[in-house]
Amino acid sequence: MGAIEGMSLGRFGVWTFDFEHQPASMMRESIQELEELGWQAFWIPELLGREALTHAGFLLSSTERITIVNGIAQIWSREARWTQSAAALLADAYPGRHVLGFGDARPGAKPLQAMSTYLDDLDATMIPSPPPMRRLLAAYGPKMLEMARDRSDGAHTYHVTVGHTAQAREVLGEGAFLGVEHPVLFESDPSTAREVAREHLRPYLTQKYNIAKFLRLGYTEADIEKGRGSDRLVDDLVFWGDLDTIVGKLRAHVDAGADHVGIQVIGVERGQSAMPQWRRLAEALLPQRAPPSRQM
Repeated sequence: MGAIEGMSLGRFGVWTFDFEHQPASMMRESIQELEELGWQAFWIPELLGREALTHAGFLLSSTERITIVNGIAQIWSREARWTQSAAALLADAYPGRHVLGFGDARPGAKPLQAMSTYLDDLDATMIPSPPPMRRLLAAYGPKMLEMARDRSDGAHTYHVTVGHTAQAREVLGEGAFLGVEHPVLFESDPSTAREVAREHLRPYLTQKYNIAKFLRLGYTEADIEKGRGSDRLVDDLVFWGDLDTIVGKLRAHVDAGADHVGIQVIGVERGQSAMPQWRRLAEALLPQRAPPSRQM
């Protein structure tokens, strides 16, 4: 399958909003432990306040090996020339350790047109002796996946099913990288798990773009009714249960064609850390390393 040239992200990585709410000292301690645990990739969004490239630079400066992936930087947050210049600096300062993932999540936007124009502007930006820069596009539908295949190193998908991963691989072909995000919840009681999962999914089940996405995946209006989500939809979009159950479901994305799965742990209070869950996932998914000295 696909790979990002000169980089090794591993099969599984950490994807989280948690750092949006934490002080720098807590972020630094967490990312350093994650690196010691053996995680090779750490994915950060740009939505709730932290600027994407500054955030990535801070995490890169705090670590030695782990790859930092913007998942995603919003294209409306900065002009293309500044995005390209910032990414070039990170690529030069931290060779092979930064991936610029970007997309357009504005309500009412025309994402294909906006992305095509932004890519044109990126490619037109002159960088003296540019270092190798890696980029991914946030993609869901076949046309955006085709653009990701043709104009970047691959695609990043968010809140999709294993079935969609198989569809995306078919569009991307074997050469392009496919990084899939998926939320998980360490809770084995079905009622409690689905309640927490529905709260997490509520914003996505009330947005026209996401509703259309779920309908194209074969769900019905009844599955999405009133923003709650049927048990079937919730269980497909949030993997919950014990560690073995969650790990088995995550591996299904790899079997379906994903090169990498970014794991988003949900059910953590704002400002708190999912480190206990990341430690457990590391034990189950990553090559064994010496226990880290740092504990939280």
